[in-house]
Amino acid sequence: MVAPTPTLPGTAPMLTTLAGLLPSDLAVAPLRRWAVSSQQRARRNAMLAATECATRRAVRDEVDSFLVRTQTAVATVADVRQIAAHG
Repeated sequence: MVAPTPTLPGTAPMLTTLAGLLPSDLAVAPLRRWAVSSQQRARRNAMLAATECATRRAVRDEVDSFLVRTQTAVATVADVRQIAAHG
């Protein structure tokens, strides 16, 4: 059983608009907006995290290649010194 809608002066347009909505619609609408905005924030955070991971990976690869080049150069100098000392 539905309670009659009160009629107050100046509230008829608002009550008419709200009367077309069920209470569940009023409660569900903010939840639906929250779900969408939450998903959008999560997707943005995931994109930022992926970008950060890719940047760190690139820096790590660059450091690794530098260390390999440096160690090779150090080893070459050490080999030359050893050969020169025993040579």
